[in-house]
Amino acid sequence: MAKTAFITGASSGIGRALAHELAGRGWDLGLAARRVQALEELKDEILARTGGSERRVETRSLDVTDTGAVRVVMQELDGALGGLDMVVANAGVALNHKIGSPGFERDEQTIHTNLLGAMATVDAAAEIFNETGGGHIVALSSVAAYRGMPGLGAYSASKAALLKYCEAARVELRGRGTRVTTLLPGYIDTPLNQDMKSRPFLVSAEVGARRIADLIERGVSTSTVPVMPWSVFGLLMRAVPDFLWDRMLGGPRRG
Repeated sequence: MAKTAFITGASSGIGRALAHELAGRGWDLGLAARRVQALEELKDEILARTGGSERRVETRSLDVTDTGAVRVVMQELDGALGGLDMVVANAGVALNHKIGSPGFERDEQTIHTNLLGAMATVDAAAEIFNETGGGHIVALSSVAAYRGMPGLGAYSASKAALLKYCEAARVELRGRGTRVTTLLPGYIDTPLNQDMKSRPFLVSAEVGARRIADLIERGVSTSTVPVMPWSVFGLLMRAVPDFLWDRMLGGPRRG
């Protein structure tokens, strides 16, 4: 019997690529996102690639900023698929905003989506798995969790907070049969980052999804994606003194 996975933010980027990757590895899928038409197109692609009858794919409209709807949709898909084995909290945005400039609502949207929406997803998954005897929760953070990135302060904050939230969840749930995996992607080629001037160590969405699926199957607790070079680069990001980090990213101080 196939395993079942629920993925938020599945209509594009990492979520879309991961849906294809997991389907190819024999998973049945519950896919949720705001763009229903894109989800239906993804469903058709998956069924065409996997022979149609071999895979079960259910889709639902979901905006994770409606945290109450997260629980409702997840429970619907749990029933429709005959139970969930894994939940992937993937939905996210990266909205540029310079601190102190107009546009604070972009920061609010980032926190609501990346942090509160992801927390609601993890919490709803834990509720289901506590009742069913366990499962696997996967949350997509970012290497931006290691240091605050200029222009992406809210994004960095949301991903750092999600990392810590999942650390707590991993300890709380370990005795109840649920594994928690937190993954920190570097630059994976998706619409989320395609407007950025610099994307070091860039990999395609397909390669990124393959690495994510490999790490999921290994049952890691926390890892960068890809593991190399980002695991080493992440250590360096955290180790660089503030004065040097500030100079590297912000240039010399004025005044």
